[in-house]
Amino acid sequence: MKKILILPGDGIGPEIVAEARKVLDCLRENHGLQVEVEEGLLGGCAVDAEGAPLPESTLALARQADAILLGAVGGPKWDTIERALRPERGLLGIRAALELYANLRPAVLFPALAGASTLRPEVVAGLDIMIVRELTGGIYFGEPRGIRTLDSGERQGFNTEVYSESEIERIGRTAFEAARKRDGRVCSVDKANVLEVSELWREVMERVARDYPDVALSHMYVDNAAMQLVRDPRQFDVVVTGNLFGDILSDTAAMLTGSIGMLPSASLNAEGRGMYEPIHGSAPDIAGQGVANPLATIMSLGMMLRYSLNEVALAEQVQKAVESVVEQGLRTADIAAPDTRAVSTAEMGDAVVAALN
Repeated sequence: MKKILILPGDGIGPEIVAEARKVLDCLRENHGLQVEVEEGLLGGCAVDAEGAPLPESTLALARQADAILLGAVGGPKWDTIERALRPERGLLGIRAALELYANLRPAVLFPALAGASTLRPEVVAGLDIMIVRELTGGIYFGEPRGIRTLDSGERQGFNTEVYSESEIERIGRTAFEAARKRDGRVCSVDKANVLEVSELWREVMERVARDYPDVALSHMYVDNAAMQLVRDPRQFDVVVTGNLFGDILSDTAAMLTGSIGMLPSASLNAEGRGMYEPIHGSAPDIAGQGVANPLATIMSLGMMLRYSLNEVALAEQVQKAVESVVEQGLRTADIAAPDTRAVSTAEMGDAVVAALN
């Protein structure tokens, strides 16, 4: 039996995960899903309870799990503590420990939400992009890093952007495989005109492309890619890029869909085990108010069913249930409109369960 580890985390994490848990329980009770479920601590809540953002007990559970569902980590409460103990270090740590190198972030615009996008409907209608972000390398993990004092007495911060050929090839193949199941196009985003690491990135992507003659490869500098996402986002199919650029571009793509609360993600290792989470943060300013949008977390559960549990039919049922409640006009505050019905976090979760049943 497959094992699922649930990590509610901080801020709105417990609220949105609770709604995904309702959907998971519905699938177990009424749709034949057979899984074992455990919970653990990650992030600020783990710092408070265990003294570390990624406790050994959580890491042990994570290593045994086939898939992990995460809410969100972080908040101002922990912004000034020692850097090694900050909640985000726990998130980076679990990604590295489980070798979750491939971050898949779909940006799909539901027809009923076309008016919620900050771009004109005719620009974003039909949007369907998959951003494949390398997740365990690049500047977030490169060494050396730190803050040093120069001979002049001035302090200087420094980080290192590093990618090996094998890391680039691995994420490249993930992107090309994804494109084969979509429209057959990969756009590799880099900054090869000024960065040597991007020169290597582009060279390796060209080499990988030779093994996928059925997939078209193009290249784009990251500054142009950011502009093109806003100007003509439908030109993209699969976008593959490094950790830093992917972090930024995927959030840009998220806003094209109307709300960052509508975007799920999957972080996978070579064996297909993964961690699934909404791409938004912990939103401490609205935590506990019952207004957070749980749909990205519920759709992250759907991605888990598809990629790690091999329950494709159930994944599609979850996606259709989410689409159904949106088409019914149900809206949390982030996607509300005058002609829609405002609902709470819990009411939105209940509506998805009702649609499933």
